[in-house]
Amino acid sequence: MITSNLKRIYDPTFVVTDEYKKTLPDLQNGPASLIEGANVPIQQVGISNFKLPLKFPTRDGDILTLEVSVDGYVGLDAGKKGINMSRIMRSFYKFKDEVFHPEVLEYVLQMYKKDLEARESFIKLSFNYPMLKDSLRSDLAGYQYYAVSLEASMDAKDNITHFMHLDFVYSSACPCSYELAEHARETREVASIPHSQRSEAYLTVQLRDAVSIEEMVELCRDALQTETQVMVKREDEQAFAELNGAYQKFVEDAARLMFDKLDPHPSISDFVVRCVHMESLHSHDAVSRICKGIPCGLR
Repeated sequence: MITSNLKRIYDPTFVVTDEYKKTLPDLQNGPASLIEGANVPIQQVGISNFKLPLKFPTRDGDILTLEVSVDGYVGLDAGKKGINMSRIMRSFYKFKDEVFHPEVLEYVLQMYKKDLEARESFIKLSFNYPMLKDSLRSDLAGYQYYAVSLEASMDAKDNITHFMHLDFVYSSACPCSYELAEHARETREVASIPHSQRSEAYLTVQLRDAVSIEEMVELCRDALQTETQVMVKREDEQAFAELNGAYQKFVEDAARLMFDKLDPHPSISDFVVRCVHMESLHSHDAVSRICKGIPCGLR
């Protein structure tokens, strides 16, 4: 039987001195001979989904504090074993009390490059953004939450690219089902209900200039018209049925309606939209994906 003289204790009084820290091993900054696999650059190395409360400005000038999931990465050159992962979070925490305007993301990217001695850096902030939404006909209002991500990257020449991701939930009433239901009513006096379903548009937009989250949500509302409701009375439910009747759409229609709103926007340089209709008729989803179509752009 092998015995060990190791002490199985945790000493809360132990003090870490500068001399002691110098003795700690540091494999990330070890020699190139420690690299396993191909000695090539890696485009992104870092950490994902560390969370903290951050402040964001609303379009009206108010400040919201939201729980945010952060992804932070830098590029790793060939010849380097790795990075100090904890420094990704420590560097970001220098900005934890800032109000996150787009330029703050640029400061974070610069700090990542400096603190981790990297040539490229990347950050993504993901959160649920609340907006108060009025009911269609009653006097009610409730909070609709939108899944949003703000993403930015900085290349070796300090060029910055900004993206916004937004998930928008709406209802889609099938035009074909509507016509078939009306045919059954008119020709055979059979009660029929056309099918509709909860649907979702997933947007990624590359920004030339800053665009508020509120404006992006309103753009989706204007394009698709049938956003799902929060607070509903009977008169609101009837109104929603009428709204779906007025704005029937196939998944292809939804994608083209989004294109019409995004393409001429002066602050959006590129975009891709994926519309998904979670069919109530079929056991599968209907999907349409559309992009601006610029060379070497988003796909």
